Amino acid sequence: MGSLVMLNSKTCAKHFCTWVGSHVFIRPAWAGSPKCKILHTVRVITEPKFHSTKGDNHAQSNNRTPKEQGLTLRAKPAFPNSVFTAGTARRTAEYLKRRAGPDAEGPSNNTSERRRGSSKVAVPPYPLSTLEWAKLKEASTKPDRFAIQMMEGLLVSRADVDIAKSLLSYEALENGTLPYELLLRYLTLCVMGGHHSEVFDTYDIMRSCFKTLDTGASSLFVKGFSQTDRWREALVVLEGMKKALLPSPGNYGDIIAGAARHGDTDTSWMLYDELLDKGLPPHKDTWQCLFQSGIDVHEHEDKLLSILSYMRDNQIYPEEPLVKTIKAWFESLPDQNWSGKFSSVAPSGECKGCKAPLESIQLTKEEYAQLKDRVMKDVIEGKDIFNKTTPEELESFKSFVKRRPPFDLVIDGLNVANTTPKAAHSETLLEVISELKQQGLNILVLGRKHMLRPSWNWDRQNMNKIKQKAHCFFTENISEDDPFLLYATLHSGDHCQFLSRDLMRDHKACFPDSVTRRLFFKWQRGHQLVISHYIPGKRVQFQRNDTYDTIVQTTGRSWHIPYDEIGGNRATYEVPQNWLCLTREH
Repeated sequence: MGSLVMLNSKTCAKHFCTWVGSHVFIRPAWAGSPKCKILHTVRVITEPKFHSTKGDNHAQSNNRTPKEQGLTLRAKPAFPNSVFTAGTARRTAEYLKRRAGPDAEGPSNNTSERRRGSSKVAVPPYPLSTLEWAKLKEASTKPDRFAIQMMEGLLVSRADVDIAKSLLSYEALENGTLPYELLLRYLTLCVMGGHHSEVFDTYDIMRSCFKTLDTGASSLFVKGFSQTDRWREALVVLEGMKKALLPSPGNYGDIIAGAARHGDTDTSWMLYDELLDKGLPPHKDTWQCLFQSGIDVHEHEDKLLSILSYMRDNQIYPEEPLVKTIKAWFESLPDQNWSGKFSSVAPSGECKGCKAPLESIQLTKEEYAQLKDRVMKDVIEGKDIFNKTTPEELESFKSFVKRRPPFDLVIDGLNVANTTPKAAHSETLLEVISELKQQGLNILVLGRKHMLRPSWNWDRQNMNKIKQKAHCFFTENISEDDPFLLYATLHSGDHCQFLSRDLMRDHKACFPDSVTRRLFFKWQRGHQLVISHYIPGKRVQFQRNDTYDTIVQTTGRSWHIPYDEIGGNRATYEVPQNWLCLTREH
């Protein structure tokens, strides 16, 4: 196969073979204007040949009273699980779209799609001659960007590399120069297409012509070399990158995979430890390679188990291909008798595969105290708290809460009142409170003062009934009520829940560390209620809370690993429903 190389010194002489008489010049993208000094003299050598080459805290029943255990929820089949269940957001959106009808889908995107499509260039199916490329360029609407756009088209369509070579040859003869931007796209095509000899040649060219490589080129060479027997040369490129910047997790992952594929697991784990020491999050593909290497060579068992601990500590959910490799690794361990099966978990928190209870969603006393303290400091008393309220209002609310017995439920009144447009706000809020009050709960309703002004939405009689059934606190209209809701719920104790459709993602982001963010999310999944179904005048239905924690967990003789199925559509605030159940036979 033909190759593209540069001639800059005697070190390149072994690549030299005259093909075109004129010199070709390549300059990097940062070289400035077209009139800048040409940096390096190069030749195109051979003509393309027109063919291509936590551990024991389980979700068990307890001795608390029904009131302390929380609410008895009625789940509608269309919304069978928690609002945090994987796929709930997608199903809800589809349900609302069906209810709204075709008229609510908005204007067609055909115009924008046609506009985007019109900018795409037609990629030739075979290498072209210089004359043929010239004709295409002449017909182009942007001749100054013709080569770049064409190479991008070749890259997107994963075209034959010889077509790209013929384009480079044309550009070299036409302009006497190959822009760095164009060469970089050619390199991308070679790496993505697995054209290893072309990657090697391009590496020789750029090392000869440039003192240093930019991040994009370095990353491509790391990936390209890691896929071959010359993977160790990627280590040299990586060391060069370290002099200028911190390499990415992908850079490390590429070489880790290359070392693992070639049986050098010691180098793989050395790089993996370095990646963690630098605070970089490993890619799941990296874990896939490490577990696969553990199947082939039974070493580093403790290190592979530490990956599962990392997933637990960072609440990471592996995808189905990785979890299948993890299953195969466990079952390959000699004399350990591990057996794996794919399972799910009952609402009670019991694994349907092994019948063992999973860890409870409830926080320990230490975790609860830690979370309460962080919420107070980062959300309630945060730097911008008085952009959301006033010092007087906040102190008034704290006194209000302290003078009353602990609440069982705190309701975001305005949020709940806006559940449906088919009823007045006060009617909706009253019906929800009446449904919950039947369970003997001590309820706090948070609202805003405009709710007390009589109107069609805020009927005075309904508001008076609400005040009779629940404690009420109305903030100023400009105040944000979420901090008040979190304060009241956490101050009332671990049994207290809150009702709101707001998923509190902004407040979760307020926490400066990942440990607190995970604690908040765990507490939220066990304490937040959401209305799943409501028709005015009929019974209100709620989505249930999870009783178990969706996190990698072990008892020593078992592992339970939640994972994302192939083709799943899980929002970032949702948790998977699929589990790998691993048990060790006696």
